[in-house]
Amino acid sequence: MDVVEIDGLRIACRRAGDGPAVVFVHGGAEDSRCWTPQLDALADEFTVVAWDEPGAGGSSDVPAGFELSDYADHLAGLIRALDISPCTLVGLSWGVTVILELYRRRPEVARSLVLADGYAGWRGSLGADEADARLAGLRDQPEGAFDPTLPGLFAGPPPADFVPLLEAMSADVRRHSMLTALTAMAQADLTDVLATIQVPTQLIWGALDARSPLSVAHEFERRIPGADLAVIPDCGHVSNLEAPEAFNDILRFFLRRHGA
Repeated sequence: MDVVEIDGLRIACRRAGDGPAVVFVHGGAEDSRCWTPQLDALADEFTVVAWDEPGAGGSSDVPAGFELSDYADHLAGLIRALDISPCTLVGLSWGVTVILELYRRRPEVARSLVLADGYAGWRGSLGADEADARLAGLRDQPEGAFDPTLPGLFAGPPPADFVPLLEAMSADVRRHSMLTALTAMAQADLTDVLATIQVPTQLIWGALDARSPLSVAHEFERRIPGADLAVIPDCGHVSNLEAPEAFNDILRFFLRRHGA
């Protein structure tokens, strides 16, 4: 792990490889470990960096009043500190929301985007009622009750190879930090950002994603100029772990075309 101080917070990240820079932005209740199969596969050709957002993994807790803009600014600060701008940004789920906010604020850091199974905020992609219901459900969970195999995350049973990883990340979830991030996602509506994207964009979605259904993917495809959508069959929301080989093949092909 590398550690960089950004605006008074310790930000940890995993870094490997050499070549054009690719920065991975994890989903809610996860950390940089969720990108293990991507880092392992792509470090032969690219500089791969996966951050622990504030409140996750080896990074500092989120301070009071932390908002979506703060996540984006700290991610931009990490990219600046590592001197890897512009880079390709790869996000999954909540990570897509963070990337869209980063692009809205600092588009110059992005060479290209890969947006997987994500949202323009829950409010933006799912509507206010669903966003509020999801957030209420999370707030009602008792301490330590987050289930990394939550129904809807995978099309079938969680992939056996990654169950220990999922359990380890779940054990390290900090409830306050998770709720801070997912409250930001529930409140966000970044649909207006989609039409402003002017860099090559690859969309990757699980065909059976129950958390961010294909209707969201098609809305992204319609709104983002020139975006290409790749759908992975028989795959749910956490597509990078449920179908890592297919995910990595799509990602590598895109990076070879647009990541350098």
